[in-house]
Amino acid sequence: MSVVSHLVEQLAHLLTPLFHASAAAAAIVLFTALVRLLVHPLSRAAARGRRARAALQPRVAALRAKHAGDPRRLQQAVLDLHAEERVSPLSGLLPGLLQLPAFFVLYHLFSSSTVGGESNGLLTHRLLAAPLGGRWSDAVADGGVFGPAGLVYAGLFVLVAAVAAVNYRRARRATARQPIPAGAGDAVPGLGAVTRVMPFLSFFTLVTVAVVPLAAALYVVTSTAWSAAEQALLSR
Repeated sequence: MSVVSHLVEQLAHLLTPLFHASAAAAAIVLFTALVRLLVHPLSRAAARGRRARAALQPRVAALRAKHAGDPRRLQQAVLDLHAEERVSPLSGLLPGLLQLPAFFVLYHLFSSSTVGGESNGLLTHRLLAAPLGGRWSDAVADGGVFGPAGLVYAGLFVLVAAVAAVNYRRARRATARQPIPAGAGDAVPGLGAVTRVMPFLSFFTLVTVAVVPLAAALYVVTSTAWSAAEQALLSR
């Protein structure tokens, strides 16, 4: 946490002439962008994986017809096909999983009163009227849903909901274009469940934004918006 704390403080110092009292919040957005840039090669690989999995769907359907009466042989045949073509059915989850450490570091950093044995100075920073270490419940308790801090969260909720709606429509269109043949979800463990849940995942970020410290919420909002823009570019 000390390393991340020092990095955020340095970025905030550089951004102060532009963002003044909200410089630390802007630093977190920039930190998130840097993390996403590091993960971007994996996101590109995940996009290639999605296209490769889509190209394999006719062959998966053929295997299902061939092994219709033997689920175990169907599962093994589909796994062998993915291994042969070097396609991971769950490769799209890797970019998100690799971001979790950065999110949890920010979460703990803005939930701790001390860092490295010293007072955590980052907790004094704000985004407009909302403390970066505070939560939505704190904002509501201090000034109500439409108080100064509550309005900051209202803006974040609107942004996240808009991005989630875009991601939901894109995921539904992708599923409609490339449906998983009946039984193929059982052939690749977890694929069917992931595919069914995937369109709704972006809406879970609304809950996350509401319960985590504002600094961590900014990470989630920035990363979610980045993902939406990135997927739109990579799907072209």
